[in-house]
Amino acid sequence: QVQLVESGGGLVQAGGSLRLSCTASGRTFLTDAMAWFRQAPGKEREFVGAINWSGSTTSADSVKGRFTISRDNAKNTIYLQMSSLKPDDTAVYYCARGNRLSRLKNAYDYWGQGTQVTVSS
Repeated sequence: QVQLVESGGGLVQAGGSLRLSCTASGRTFLTDAMAWFRQAPGKEREFVGAINWSGSTTSADSVKGRFTISRDNAKNTIYLQMSSLKPDDTAVYYCARGNRLSRLKNAYDYWGQGTQVTVSS
């Protein structure tokens, strides 16, 4: 069993920055891959970025150059540092755990409850 808890969401102005955190507990492994997804109202959940145990990352084209994903293995925590935020970034952001680095939702078997990010224009 793995539990994931996101934090750090809130209301920010366009062009601003925000850092999200996700802490894992339970039966976790150093080799786990972790990812961030987001879901806006009326839209499907979409991939944002992912990181594996060695620190290799991949991210969606829409956020490259603006969002950075990182992890602290000692704290069982991943982060999403967001900058140059746009109103289109408004969504519920979810973290997820999987066995491999992937952009696909079905590669992840545990999900957090999400944290709301709202970007005002």
